[in-house]
Amino acid sequence: MAAFMDQIFGEHFLVIMLRIFIALILSGIIGFEREFKNHSAGFRTHILVGIGSCLVMLLSQYGFEPILDKYEGVVNVRFDPSRIASYVISGIGFLGAGTIIVYGGTIRGLTTAASIWAVAGLGLVVGVGMYAMAIFTTLVILLSLIFLNNIERRIVKGHSSNLIEIVAIHGVEVNNILSIIEKYELVIKNVEIIKSENNVRNIYIKIERDDTLDFVRLFAEISSIDKVINISERT
Repeated sequence: MAAFMDQIFGEHFLVIMLRIFIALILSGIIGFEREFKNHSAGFRTHILVGIGSCLVMLLSQYGFEPILDKYEGVVNVRFDPSRIASYVISGIGFLGAGTIIVYGGTIRGLTTAASIWAVAGLGLVVGVGMYAMAIFTTLVILLSLIFLNNIERRIVKGHSSNLIEIVAIHGVEVNNILSIIEKYELVIKNVEIIKSENNVRNIYIKIERDDTLDFVRLFAEISSIDKVINISERT
């Protein structure tokens, strides 16, 4: 019975369970920060990436031991645990690219894409058993996402800009709104879309300040777009 259980679970099963659990916790912490800020890739996505990377690293580290033991002394079998890990780092890019959204001249989702890539690295580090490095890196990433974001907002706040708030029904063509703004030769600094109740979206567009801008004409043109309910300037 003991031999059967050892064959099913293997001698490293407890270590594997521990590492997958740690990967879940650390990647979940970073994912929660992204989820809290309503980004496209949040809690579940980061957990899946972290656990998946950890699993691949564990496979690379322990999965080929039976083959090495079987052919030991018979043929020259070369073992390189880093080979599969390198494919994870290069291959995770497709998932990160899916979180990047382009609205007119504004690109959103780069930070979330980078956090997914970083979580993949965390999973690999935990998978190989470097717990202290993984925990320290998680803290550094988390502090960077929280505090550097606040510093960045304060720096941006010091520059002269206008913030336009648009309340619209879900399904509104945001590109049409941005096209109108760009037609007035305005520089778009940031676009943020926040979900509200009753299928409504709040769209915040930050533009570079232009004292010659005719807000009445701009707002009238944007309000003519289908599904736009309200538009206003916020300080």
